[in-house]
Amino acid sequence: MGGYLIADGEPPAPPALAAPAASAPDDAAPTAERKILYYRNPMGLPDTSPTPKKDSMGMDYIPVYADDAPDDSGAVKVSPTRLQTLGVKTGRASLQVIDATTRAVGRVEINERAIHDVSPRFEGWIERLYVNASGDPVKRGQPLFSVYSPELVSARKELDIAEQLANGAGTADPVARESARRLLAAARERLRHWQVASGGGSASNITFNSPANGVVLEKKAVEGMRFAPGMAIYRIADLSRVWVIADVYEQDLARVGVGQAAVVQVEAFPGRRFEARVTYLYPTLNVATRTTPVRLELDNREGLLRPGMFAHVELAGGAASRLSVPRSALIDTGERQVVLRVAGEGVFKPQPVTVGQRGREHVEILDGLAEGDEVVVAANFLIDAESNLKAALSAFAAPEAAKPAAKTYEAVGSIDALDAASNTVSMNHEPIPALQWPAMTMDFGLDSAAVANGLLPGEPLRFTFEDRGDGEFVIIKMEKADPAAAAHKGH
Repeated sequence: MGGYLIADGEPPAPPALAAPAASAPDDAAPTAERKILYYRNPMGLPDTSPTPKKDSMGMDYIPVYADDAPDDSGAVKVSPTRLQTLGVKTGRASLQVIDATTRAVGRVEINERAIHDVSPRFEGWIERLYVNASGDPVKRGQPLFSVYSPELVSARKELDIAEQLANGAGTADPVARESARRLLAAARERLRHWQVASGGGSASNITFNSPANGVVLEKKAVEGMRFAPGMAIYRIADLSRVWVIADVYEQDLARVGVGQAAVVQVEAFPGRRFEARVTYLYPTLNVATRTTPVRLELDNREGLLRPGMFAHVELAGGAASRLSVPRSALIDTGERQVVLRVAGEGVFKPQPVTVGQRGREHVEILDGLAEGDEVVVAANFLIDAESNLKAALSAFAAPEAAKPAAKTYEAVGSIDALDAASNTVSMNHEPIPALQWPAMTMDFGLDSAAVANGLLPGEPLRFTFEDRGDGEFVIIKMEKADPAAAAHKGH
């Protein structure tokens, strides 16, 4: 950049000398000439020029070479020196086990399979309580309460009478003995349905015992209270194993399965991790939160986990190896996921990718890369910024390269009026046979204000202009003509 200003009045330096710093580190043959395609605005503005020029601030336009031209892919070539300065590091796409932990929140719940209700099947009154408070721990077989029931007294007396008749030695009538046996069977059947032992204990009361180890969740019993058949007087739960019901988001359901290992943490014990396992995925989805309940079961023999506790759940990912790259290699804007693939020595090309599972250190690549592809894992945002600039410049450079060069014409005439504000000039020109134009006065654009410097209206001039299409004619050169040149016709 700016090599043509080394000596005043001298022509521009050859292209190989125009930007030595940009070409020397990357060229295998530093002495070979590089073809300059055009010059771009030094501030990154969409403005190019076929010849060296300065911008409004006096900064030289930057040459763009044929071997460094921007394209739609936004490929970037970086010299080894600059690679070291930027701290660029690379890595390769490889098969890795993705640590794709699924996180969810939940709550500790009672194991529904370990809940027991103590409900008498007959009517009666509570005479005495042996466990008086909710929350008390109980053991299997421990007495809970004793009851009195007239129905129970009647059933037991019927049982005693039936036993005496059935076993009576003095009864010789076979029909009577058969009736007594049927009465005895009916009395025993009634007590069995009431879950009352046919023998033992007094005839007027019975004691109910705890059906399992656990704690009393609910106690409706009060001494002297009358109860009806089927009334749940005690509710006992075994809390040695509890459930955690976690809400897993819809997009994470594919990574959750029955038998999957998990870790549960609770606020009460922040440093403690409880091992759990998924036992069931509920078949429904909460429309409002887009989550599905997942049941986990875990050991609670220490009694640290209490129903209702808030829980943080981490579900372990699978053990299958997947094609992945380090997380730092992925440039994700939400709508665009790319990595910078190494396309050669110092050449980096943006590569769109389809992303799968995301782990703590690696991210799965479903499409866009193959195993062994080298990608940038550090300083990729700096290279990506330059890549975006080159891709943007290609939108302006490509049309110029695609269309043919502007046609150039020469003519003879004189300045009629000059408008420096709009950089235009009104010219009185002679006929131009190449365009089949007659002599006339028309407006031309000026390639730059310097084209008309030192020229006065009315004096004979020879000028060169370009047809840039869409009716745009721009004068790129004007010089004073000899009086004899007035007779020369443009071509």
